[in-house]
Amino acid sequence: MEVPKDQIATLLEHGLYNSAQMLGCFLVSSPAANAESAPHLKTESLVILGDSFFREREYRRAIHTYKQALQYYKMIPKQNMTSSRSLLSSNRSSSPNSCNGSVINENEVKFRIASSHCFLNENKAALVEMEGIPSKARNLAMNLLLGKLYRVSKHSRAAVSIYKECIRHCPYILEAITALAELGSTAKDIISLFPQTPNRSGRAPFDHTDSSRWLQRYVEAQCCMASNDYKGGLDLFADLLQRFPNNTHLLLEMAKVEAIIGKNEEAIMNFEKARSIDPYIVTYMDEYAMLLKLKSDYPKLNKLVHDLLNVDPARPEVFVALSVLWERKDDKKSLQYAEQGNLLLTMKRAEAAVSAFRAAQELRPDIRSYQGLVHTYLALSKIKEALHASREAMKAMPQLAKALKLVGDAHASTSGGREKAKKFYESALRLEPGYLGAALALAELHVIDGRNGDAISLLERYLKDWADDSLHVKLAQVFAATNRLQEALSHYQAALRLNTQNEAAKRGLERLEKQMKGMDPDAPEEDEDNDVEDADGDQDETELL
Repeated sequence: MEVPKDQIATLLEHGLYNSAQMLGCFLVSSPAANAESAPHLKTESLVILGDSFFREREYRRAIHTYKQALQYYKMIPKQNMTSSRSLLSSNRSSSPNSCNGSVINENEVKFRIASSHCFLNENKAALVEMEGIPSKARNLAMNLLLGKLYRVSKHSRAAVSIYKECIRHCPYILEAITALAELGSTAKDIISLFPQTPNRSGRAPFDHTDSSRWLQRYVEAQCCMASNDYKGGLDLFADLLQRFPNNTHLLLEMAKVEAIIGKNEEAIMNFEKARSIDPYIVTYMDEYAMLLKLKSDYPKLNKLVHDLLNVDPARPEVFVALSVLWERKDDKKSLQYAEQGNLLLTMKRAEAAVSAFRAAQELRPDIRSYQGLVHTYLALSKIKEALHASREAMKAMPQLAKALKLVGDAHASTSGGREKAKKFYESALRLEPGYLGAALALAELHVIDGRNGDAISLLERYLKDWADDSLHVKLAQVFAATNRLQEALSHYQAALRLNTQNEAAKRGLERLEKQMKGMDPDAPEEDEDNDVEDADGDQDETELL
C-alpha cells in the first residue's frame, strides 16, 4: 500500500494520536484500500482511523468511523475472513485489529463503539452494542462496562450476574466489589466468589491466608456501608488504614463516611491528609467542597476549586465544587453545571430538588439524600410526604441517630406533633449523646413550650466539646428571650468569631441592640399549624422506638 498501516500503528502506540489521525486520512482514501476490490484493507484502515479518533477523545467521529468499518467488514467474502490476517506488524492486544485469523476483532470494535457512547452519556446505545458481543467473547473490561451499563439501566439482576463473573475472574476488582455490595450482596456471598482452586485458564487460587485477609475486610467494609452500618464500615476502614498507612483511597472512603454521619471535622482532616499526599486528587472533592462551605471556610474553598479546575475541569466533582462556590455568590449559572438537590432547595426550586434527591436515592441511598428529601417536602409544606420519607430513613437505618432526628423534624413542623418530635430527639440523643443537631432541635422545642431554663441547661452541656457557631446562636437567642442580654451578646459575638458569615448571628445582634436600647423589637411571625393525622405511620414509629 502507498500508506503503510504499520506506521500508523506505531504512531498510535507512541501516543501521537493527531499524527496518526492525519496519516489515517491518507490511508482510508488510498486507491489500494478500495472498498470493492479490497474490502478487508478498507475495513482495517477505517478501524485504525477510528482508533486515532477514539484516543483523541473525538468519540462521535470514532463511532461513525468504526460503524463504517463494520459495514465493510460484512462485505468481505467468508473465505477471506478465515484466511486473512491483520497486516499490522504490532500485535497490540488492546487494538480492535489485533485478532489472529481475522481482518479485525469485531467484538473489540463494538466495545470501542460502546465505550464511545458511554463517554457521550449515551448509555442505551452503549448497552445495545455490548449486548451484541457474545458472552464467551467478552473479556474482563467488557464485562465491567456491561455491568455498569446494566446498573445504570436499572437491570439490577443482570448487573449482579456480570459483576460476579468479574470477581470470579479477578477478585481484586474493587469497583466490582463495591457495586455488588451496593446491589445487596452480602460479604459472605462476595468472598465465596473468590477462586478456590486453579481453573482451566491456569489462574492461581485466591490466597485466603492473613496476607490477603485485607481484601476480605475491604469487602466487609463496603457491605457495612451499603447496609447503612456507617460505624461498622468506618471501624473496618480504620483497621485497614493501620495496615496501609497514607492510603489515599482509604482516607477518601473514611472521609466520605465521616461526612455522611456528621463528623465534619474528622472528614475535613482526612480529605486534607489525602490532598497533602496527592494534591491532584479529584475523587470526592465535591464532598470536601460542601464541608468547607458548611464551615464557611471560603479561602480554602476558593483554593480547592482553583486547584480542581487546573487538574480536570471536565470531571463532575469539579462542576459540583464550582456550583458550591457560585451558590455562595448567588450565581444561578451554577445550575448549568450540577443540579444538586441542596443547591436547588437553597435557590427556592423545591420541586426540582425533590427530583434531584429522589434520583440520588436511586443511585445510592444514604442519610443525606433522605435529609434533603424530608427538608424539601417541609419547605413545600408537604408534611405527609416528609413523614413518609423520614420513616423510610428510620426503617433503613434504625441505629442511626440522624434518622431518628429526621422523623422528629417532620413531626416538629406541626404544633400537634411536637410531643412526638421531642420523643424522637430524645431517642436520638440516647443513641448518640454527643449529637449536637438533635440537642439544638430539642432545645428549640423547649423554647417553643416556654421552658427556656431547660433549653439553656441542655445546650450548655455541649459548650465544652463543641466550638460551633449555631450552638452559640441558639444560646444567645434563648438568653435574649429571657432578658439576659449581656449573656446573649457574649454568645452572638462568640458565634461571629467562629463564623463571620453567620447571618442568624448578625440579625440577632441587630435585634439585641434594639432590646439593649429599651426598644421593643418586632415580634417573630407565628407559624401556621399544619397538623396531619397518620395513624398507620404512628404504629410503625412506636414499634421502632
